[in-house]
Amino acid sequence: MSLRASVPAPAVQIVPPVSRQRTLQRFGRNRRAAAGAVILALFGLMAGLAPHLAPFLPNAANFELRLVGPGAGHLLGTDHLGRDILSRVVWASRTSLSIGLLSTLIAITVGVVIGALTGFFGGMVDVTLMRFTDMMLAFPLFFIAVMFLALFGPGIPGLIFIVGATSWPPTARLVRAEFLRIKQLEFIMAARALGAPSVRIMVRHVLPNVVAVIVISVTLRVGLSILAEASLSYLGLGVQPPTPSWGNIVADGREYLRTAWWVSLFPGVFVFLSVMALNMVGDGLRDAFDPRLKI
Repeated sequence: MSLRASVPAPAVQIVPPVSRQRTLQRFGRNRRAAAGAVILALFGLMAGLAPHLAPFLPNAANFELRLVGPGAGHLLGTDHLGRDILSRVVWASRTSLSIGLLSTLIAITVGVVIGALTGFFGGMVDVTLMRFTDMMLAFPLFFIAVMFLALFGPGIPGLIFIVGATSWPPTARLVRAEFLRIKQLEFIMAARALGAPSVRIMVRHVLPNVVAVIVISVTLRVGLSILAEASLSYLGLGVQPPTPSWGNIVADGREYLRTAWWVSLFPGVFVFLSVMALNMVGDGLRDAFDPRLKI
């Protein structure tokens, strides 16, 4: 008979992932996230129905009504050319949201590809691509965008490209960290033992488990892209007149801040609300996907 005392093995708590239905329920119970989702839905409807919601054409000028304050005829006032601010803000939502979404699509695609390759294969692939990612993070990306648009000319296609091409490194690092964690789990080792190809394991088994991180990254990245568009358009390097965007409408009113504050205020409020709503939705998704939180 062994005299060694038997020590019970420590219990390992395995936290199961949250199901899709449960995730939606958790997200819906988060009031801030639900409010952000409602704001984003309203913004999407406004952009889609801009021709029907805007009371005037966005570039219809009336010099007799220059810098008229908010009132019954023009709910948000008019600018220095007599254009209706409400109509321009409504039409500008199409431009600003489209730039935010398309540039985010570029950033997420590049970030996911680089993060997946480095996290799954490791070795020289990891060293080479992550050192390039670190180099991108070391540069002031906003100034790279300014330099690119100053050299090649401002415009919507160049703006979408440069914002997307300079904002992928954070996503790549997040996806890489998730791949490094998931590829060590038992079901991945079992797939390797059964002889599944590496590409199949990466696409069919690992990538679906990184969707939560990607979705959260998308919501936060769209908000940052909208801010980047507004900043570059304010500097005259983004969307060019007469196409309205929230950024260049704010720029139109910078010379009239003391006398016609409404020209810059209302498009700035729309930028603020859209970015705030995206961050609220991103925080809500992060909490909903995390099984360790009780919501």
